[in-house]
Amino acid sequence: MTPVAKILSIAGSDPSGGAGAQGDIKTFSALGCYGMAALTALTAQNTLGVQAVQTVPADFVAAEIDSVFCDIAVDAVKIGMIGSRENVAAIADRLRRHQARNVVLDPVLVASGGHSLGGDDLVAPIREQLFPLARLVTPNLMESALFAGDRMPESPGEMRAIALKLHALGAHAVLVKGGHLPDGAAYDLLYDGAEFTEYEAARVVTRNTHGTGCALSSAIAARLGQGAGLKQAIADAKAFLSAALEAGATLEVGAGHGPPNHFFALWGGAVTPGESR
Repeated sequence: MTPVAKILSIAGSDPSGGAGAQGDIKTFSALGCYGMAALTALTAQNTLGVQAVQTVPADFVAAEIDSVFCDIAVDAVKIGMIGSRENVAAIADRLRRHQARNVVLDPVLVASGGHSLGGDDLVAPIREQLFPLARLVTPNLMESALFAGDRMPESPGEMRAIALKLHALGAHAVLVKGGHLPDGAAYDLLYDGAEFTEYEAARVVTRNTHGTGCALSSAIAARLGQGAGLKQAIADAKAFLSAALEAGATLEVGAGHGPPNHFFALWGGAVTPGESR
């Protein structure tokens, strides 16, 4: 038998494959893990944006999670799009029941194109029911402001203040993602309840950024499931994402914002039509 870390994504479906559960499974696989998914919503989306959303009923989401945990030893869980208040409650109940470990909560509320993926009515339930169950919460700047009830941070100093506030609201550890800061390197800030850790990487100039937040949080969950410590897992995930963005800059997928190249290490570059690898 071959031991492998088994990582569950609880997220929405992205039929274009760049984000959501499909993107998560690609990330898990690229990092040598066995990926699984419990879908919370169906979306009609592509590289141009989100056209429609259909939420999965909460009892079915609960059944999906039960099916996985009752059969497979789950080493880590990544939570993305949730879709409804009822799904928040169902997920929280099942994670407690199955004593889920290494939960990474990426609280997706709005797609990068501006389409609502749940709405403001999910802010309080997620904060109250899922923050306490997560080993790490990974909001972007806009999401951190929504959960903290504050204005969006615009500098590393303001990111520190909002991370402290989110920790006080129940998050065990917070990684505030500063990818939308206007200038400088790609900067993220971790507060683990004891100290701050800064992560910087050169900003990759590319239009192919669809699903980057999903890829980062999924990579963190994958490395936690493989036994890495929190700080190392984040550093490894940042390195993975940077490499995937660099390799994906020339990837031709869709007419809009395409995905990063999750499988850059496997593909070794783009495959031309008719070429086999």
